[in-house]
Amino acid sequence: MKRTDLKRYAAVVCALSLLLAAGCSGTGRSESSAGSVTTASSAKNEASSIKLGAVTTGISAEDLDIGYDESESVEISFDGENADISGSGAELSGGAVTISSAGTYVLRGSGTGRIVVDAGKDSKVKLIMDGVSLSCEDNAAVTVQSADKVYLVLNEGTENSFSDGSSYENGEEDNTDGCIFSKADLTINGEGSLSVSGNFKHGIVSKDDLVVTGGNISVYAVSSALVGKDSLRISSGSFDIECGKDGLKSTNTEKEDKGFISITGGTFDIVSGGDAVSAATDLIVSGGEFELNCGGGSANASMKTDGRPNDDWQNDMGGFGGHGGRDNDLGEPPGGFRDDRGDMGEPPDGFGGGDMGVPPDMNGFEATAFVSVPTVPGSEEGESTSSAKGLKAGGNILVEDCDITADTADDLIHCGGDAEISGGTLTGTSGDDGIHVDGDLLISGGEITISKSYEGIEGMTVTVTGGKLDITASDDGINCAGGSDTGSEGRMGWDQFAAQEGVYLRISGGEINVNSGGDGLDSNGDLYIDGGFVTVSGPENSGNGSIDHNGSAYITGGTVIALGAVGMEEMFDEEGSSQYAVLHDFAGTLPADTEFTVSDRDGNVILSFISPKTWQGAIFSSPDLEEGQTYTLTAGSYSDEVSISSVITSNSSGGFGGGNMGPGGARGDFGRKM
Repeated sequence: MKRTDLKRYAAVVCALSLLLAAGCSGTGRSESSAGSVTTASSAKNEASSIKLGAVTTGISAEDLDIGYDESESVEISFDGENADISGSGAELSGGAVTISSAGTYVLRGSGTGRIVVDAGKDSKVKLIMDGVSLSCEDNAAVTVQSADKVYLVLNEGTENSFSDGSSYENGEEDNTDGCIFSKADLTINGEGSLSVSGNFKHGIVSKDDLVVTGGNISVYAVSSALVGKDSLRISSGSFDIECGKDGLKSTNTEKEDKGFISITGGTFDIVSGGDAVSAATDLIVSGGEFELNCGGGSANASMKTDGRPNDDWQNDMGGFGGHGGRDNDLGEPPGGFRDDRGDMGEPPDGFGGGDMGVPPDMNGFEATAFVSVPTVPGSEEGESTSSAKGLKAGGNILVEDCDITADTADDLIHCGGDAEISGGTLTGTSGDDGIHVDGDLLISGGEITISKSYEGIEGMTVTVTGGKLDITASDDGINCAGGSDTGSEGRMGWDQFAAQEGVYLRISGGEINVNSGGDGLDSNGDLYIDGGFVTVSGPENSGNGSIDHNGSAYITGGTVIALGAVGMEEMFDEEGSSQYAVLHDFAGTLPADTEFTVSDRDGNVILSFISPKTWQGAIFSSPDLEEGQTYTLTAGSYSDEVSISSVITSNSSGGFGGGNMGPGGARGDFGRKM
């Protein structure tokens, strides 16, 4: 597990600076002074605070300012290889217009040259894009060599475009690697349009901070689209991105207050060979609408349909860059960038079989290959696109008040530190995990629908206090600290957790529905349920259970209905549980779509659930269950009676069922037909 220092900086960006603090239940692990800590013994009863925001990084008024005085501006009009300059501070030489002084410059016309900003280190330069189109065959179209900060202002109603060549004459000497490239802070704002073609490598790059507060921005890039080394902050705008590697990216890992991405608004349509959003440190998404396709989508998965690695995945289909909607393998961008995107294709019906008995209609996973990607032209040595995730952060992640739709070959969300999802919607299909968090994951709100994944949600600890979750997984639905995932090292996104104390799954609120080919709820530590409404359509094979845990398991509240195969099902502990729970195995297997009901002595239905798969064992618990009462359990042609005289009641004959097999056990004719 990656141990993230919780002093790491992150913040939500908005017009005014904000401080964020997110709460999460205790991990039972020693952490830095930035958060409270509980011991493993007290984790089920106490909650600690994990702070995801420590420093303000708000967007300044200057970043939002699109006004200028044209009478005091220098006008630069391009015409082929020439440029007409009215005013001082800029000159044309060798096909390049060099700006050497602070001030405002209005750019118009169409040309084949480039713009170079080489002003003093304290200079602020404002470039007004007023219908300008520049193409440079042997270098970046815009290069900022020296300035304090440069603003690209997109005038309303104008269309502006920049493109570079596939190779740079002096690119290796000064590390210029983007069509719009800046060694200083760079801000893009306004209400006009900007189209960027990065044919050499990246689209828009700032080696310091990159801020976008408006505009209609289209970027095609052989490698990554928007890169802010120190940070990338977006508060508004529309983004139409197609790239061979990452869509939005930050790279600085050397300082704990750098390398973050903060998004508070905007609309994003991203087709990427690599990650859609990749933050070197922290990632905050507190606004915006996202439609993401990464690595060719979930159909381009690394796993066979039976959950085993596909040994041939590195040899097929030629790499991520050739997928995701382009048929020209990221060569010259077609008109409109993605007019030829087309249909990503539907996965074939059924699984490919396998020895674990995964049902043929489980997820519709393809037995196709998931490909590694050759290094993209112009990328640094060792750089590859073997990661194709939706949202990725090396540090912490906060997601709230945004709408995300994603189809990814790799994880939908991947976090190297701790994560909180507190609002918004996430709807997606994944060729690997739905949500993977190396540290602690807190879900406190929002709607999450993962309709296809290998493992649905996993973390060192997972705490659900609110929200609505609908999870479909070919392996485990919700998993804490590994599980069978650790045996699948052929997967591109394989993650093996280190075994340690403090691992747990805790559910205290929200609505959770799990459809899993492996374990439904799986904790390689402890399991606590004290609230929420949980339904599980568990495995059809006896090698997994609808509920599985390696440590203690307590239920003190909430509602649980978990249906699945018998043999590996596990029950809650009687000591420590305070709400009545029942494990009941019927005499035979029930067909898919059979309704399961629990009724009291007066015939009132207390619980009901329909699983879309075959099942035999039922685990259920509800605040409505009472000691000394007899309940009727019906499923298909079976009608059994269960009497409750202790907290845990079980008739399981397997070695993992647990519970009370004495007088408090389930009684009645378990094979009696209705």
